[in-house]
Amino acid sequence: MYILVVSGMSTIIKRDPKKFLREMSVHYGDVWRMPSSKYLLRPDFVVVDPKTGKKTKVSFVSLDDGEVVGVVYDEMG
Repeated sequence: MYILVVSGMSTIIKRDPKKFLREMSVHYGDVWRMPSSKYLLRPDFVVVDPKTGKKTKVSFVSLDDGEVVGVVYDEMG
């Protein structure tokens, strides 16, 4: 079950982050943990674990023509 809340530019999803990232890797292939990625300055999603409250920033990586080539993420401290 997904719970989506649009907050500013990022969409908040209440779901287990590990399971969410595993599903993203099935659809997009490459999923990388990149704490210093410029894509995470304004993430596409913030995934919140409903059990622990732990937050993970997630962004799509795309080419200039808009083709999505992967996903980057990092845990929020």
